[in-house]
Amino acid sequence: MVDVTIIGGGPSGLMAAIAAAEQGAQTLLIDKGNKLGKKLAISGGGRCNVTNRLPADEVIKHIPGNGRFLYSAFSIFDNYDIIEYFEGLGVALKEEDHGRMFPMSNKSSDVVNALLNELDKWNVTVKKNTVVQAIDYGETIHHIILKDGTKISTKAIIIAAGGKAVPHTGSTGDAFPWAKKAGHTITELYPTEVPIVSNETFIKKKILQGTALRNVSLTVYDNKGKKVVTHQMDMLFTHFGISGPAVLRCSQYIVKLLMKGQKSVDVTIDAIPDKTVNQLIQELLNAINENPKKTFKNTTKGMVPERYLDFLLERSSISTDIKNANISREKLEHFIDDLKGFSFKVNGSLPLEKAFVTGGGVSIKEVIPNTMQSKLMHGLYFCGEVLDIHGYTGGYNITAAMVTGRVAGMHAAWETMSL
Repeated sequence: MVDVTIIGGGPSGLMAAIAAAEQGAQTLLIDKGNKLGKKLAISGGGRCNVTNRLPADEVIKHIPGNGRFLYSAFSIFDNYDIIEYFEGLGVALKEEDHGRMFPMSNKSSDVVNALLNELDKWNVTVKKNTVVQAIDYGETIHHIILKDGTKISTKAIIIAAGGKAVPHTGSTGDAFPWAKKAGHTITELYPTEVPIVSNETFIKKKILQGTALRNVSLTVYDNKGKKVVTHQMDMLFTHFGISGPAVLRCSQYIVKLLMKGQKSVDVTIDAIPDKTVNQLIQELLNAINENPKKTFKNTTKGMVPERYLDFLLERSSISTDIKNANISREKLEHFIDDLKGFSFKVNGSLPLEKAFVTGGGVSIKEVIPNTMQSKLMHGLYFCGEVLDIHGYTGGYNITAAMVTGRVAGMHAAWETMSL
């Protein structure tokens, strides 16, 4: 008989196991893979973006998928506690842009190993390469049936088996049937933080493939032309559409509009968000008047990457060798309009398996926010990406996973030890 059994050895599962064991519960951690913490190991480009140092309110704002549900959990354990926790384990952290926190060593293995050492220290039993076939929920004790037929009896279960994104780390949606069996609603699953697909001719012809735009504003519009969201970051044109930080942040809004039945979604790129149309017109008119014999292309060189500049010039029917003196006001304004708001249609995303984060999951309406306990089944807890919570990349999802894991582990231990 085990007090607390955690299924899933990602960031939330590891935190849950350690937290339960710290409270004195006999704790078992089951994972189907051969390595724990796989998602942690690849996060932040292999450097592990362990959390974010923005104020807790800001962190929750960066978790647009039901982030407000986390307020109660954050009052128990928040992003600052995560920083303190790892520094207490001897993992020195450093802050980078947008508040992202990384290990000083730039090695995700330092974060993973610190957690594995804690599992050992608190005598957590770990079963790797162990597949859970089913869960039989009982009146007081639950039974976990393994693929090899073994039955594990446990007082509490914490499901931390992830969503369906990044499946090579083990997140293949296994947890959802177990949650359903306990009576839980699984909200529709969809990709978030995912590259976007476009059927536009310039994408299909790969005219801009590989072109990166720095610090641009990407805006998404609904079918009534109303602005849905804007993100100012870098982006990249690919052979299938667009990607990069600004695109990933906008992707969930695009995916949701398409899920509502829209065939395509309009997006615009403002390549120079820090200047108005009028400022740019004035600057270029001054440059044109000062250098009438200079080509217009050379006058505008450096404003955006050359391939994008050539693309916009062609769209405005401006030849690359035309002199400033010969540029019409109409073509100048058309060029600047595109520079400030090149509009095109997108019509899909890469599949959920290619996304960084899963949208949808176990409905948060059926989970107690300050304990992570199921409202429908005694001794059942959820944490991490299995819940219908999703944030932007930048340490926000790992923060949500670790916070919910810590809270679930503590409360599961307290519940079983009071039995």
